[in-house]
Amino acid sequence: MNMKEIVQSNVLAWIESNIDQQSKNEILELLKNDEKELVESFYRSLEFGTGGMRGKMGVGTNRLNRYTIGLATQGFANYLKKNFKGLRELKVVIAYDTRNNSKFFAQTVAEVFAANDIKAFLFENFRPTPELSFAIRNLNAQGGVVVTASHNPKEYNGYKVYWEDGGQVIAPHDIGIIEEVQQLTIADINFNGNNDKIQIIGDDIDSIYLAKLKEVSINPEIIRNHSDLKIVYTPLHGTGVDLLPKALNLFGFDNVSMVEQQAIPDGNFPTVKSPNPENAEALEMAIKKAKEIDGEIVLATDPDADRIGVAVKNSNGEFILLNGNQTGSILTYYIINNLSNKNKLTAHDFIVKTIVTTELIQDIASKHNVKTYNVLTGFKYIAALMREKEIGNKFLGGFEESYGYLFGNFVRDKDAIMSGALICEAAAWAKEKGKTFYDLLIDIYIEFGFYKESLVNLVREGKEGADEINEIMQNFRDDAPALINDVNVVIIRDFLTGNESNLFNGKQSEMGLPSSNVLQFVMEDMTKITIRPSGTEPKIKFYISIKDKIKSKDDYAEAEIRANKLIESYKIALGI
Repeated sequence: MNMKEIVQSNVLAWIESNIDQQSKNEILELLKNDEKELVESFYRSLEFGTGGMRGKMGVGTNRLNRYTIGLATQGFANYLKKNFKGLRELKVVIAYDTRNNSKFFAQTVAEVFAANDIKAFLFENFRPTPELSFAIRNLNAQGGVVVTASHNPKEYNGYKVYWEDGGQVIAPHDIGIIEEVQQLTIADINFNGNNDKIQIIGDDIDSIYLAKLKEVSINPEIIRNHSDLKIVYTPLHGTGVDLLPKALNLFGFDNVSMVEQQAIPDGNFPTVKSPNPENAEALEMAIKKAKEIDGEIVLATDPDADRIGVAVKNSNGEFILLNGNQTGSILTYYIINNLSNKNKLTAHDFIVKTIVTTELIQDIASKHNVKTYNVLTGFKYIAALMREKEIGNKFLGGFEESYGYLFGNFVRDKDAIMSGALICEAAAWAKEKGKTFYDLLIDIYIEFGFYKESLVNLVREGKEGADEINEIMQNFRDDAPALINDVNVVIIRDFLTGNESNLFNGKQSEMGLPSSNVLQFVMEDMTKITIRPSGTEPKIKFYISIKDKIKSKDDYAEAEIRANKLIESYKIALGI
């Protein structure tokens, strides 16, 4: 069928189904007055991508609503029953963030599971995504769902699916669930929940989770010496508002100031353009408060509190934002150095990072003979490797350049609550040494080399945008450049085919990772360029990473200027 026929078929199926009258009226309104929105709402069905199912809220097959949520849950319920036939009782855990409709969607999920004779543990109120991961393991559940769209704008919501290990689903389970969903129509959704199968959870899980977080602390004695570290925190209207301050207090920090205007849970995110801790604008109010009270470190978490942004004072006493690679590198440096100093490193320790995360993390780990594994983008792949390696090995940490970190093995997704506490512990450690958090970064650059990363997001909305993204990827794949920015390409990695090509010696090798629509170019000057479509947003992403050397703190400013110029020249060469 062509696009018009697909839209017509989907619209007709919905109008003739047993959806509620309000939804039917919304479809009729689109038919009369907004053909473009009608196409966007019905030209496809939402699918599970890198981070699950995510999209704008509204009526239609390509929108988040009671019925697309119901279809996903019915399909997941069917898949669980097939995979856990021998269990007397199936269990799932359901959490949700502060977004508009999140609570309604989560209750819908619980009702569908209960109607399918699956026990649903439903959080009484919004909770961080990492706590959902923890609760699945703690309650010996077979799966879980969190309703969240992470850092997306207010129009969005999402649905992330977890397996029994507490990690997001990967192949073959993600494909298996999709296949189950694709076999269903709205009429197949069982909404008639059995309340006896729904159990409300909350504070009981919080207390166990926080106690486990405390075990991650490496230097409680140093925290005692610097318990008054001036911390400013903003939850950006999200789920971290309660648990991160509690975690900081449990670690021993007693001087935490909240940005009160942003401590109000609100799915409209009224004080920011986007509740994304990667964006400087989202931290403006927190930095302003930090300046007012002479704060030392600023923390910001996204709505579901799995990612964390950090601002610290530089050598001039001015607050600067750290990117995800910089924060991850400092945490790696802190954890590995301190475990080494306490003789707690073993030959079986390992860390995991994604293919677009800075190589600086691997450099730090290698110095201490800690094995580094690289996985595809998406924390679910870090969790999968944790599961694969957990017998006979010890996971020290997982890192994503997109502000996501994890330590210990009791959570299987990135955890901003845990990370926030460890970031402050690292700051206390620096202070004990007469340094700042920023000084640690400079020390790392002097020892291991100066790395600078840049991410360019090309946003391409809708069907036309998706086609353009596919065309960009295909052009780079079919006509792979041997020269970029007048610099030779040394290695081309095509993660779709799994093949690595060395253009200097002609050697071909297999990378041993799952297939993914990603291209990576390693340049003769050590620059690394990665191109990939987003799995959760209408974007194609270009990652550029360069490496330089600095001998002292005084060299940093010049290295920064050189790096920015080089990155800009690569952007021009790439046409972005």
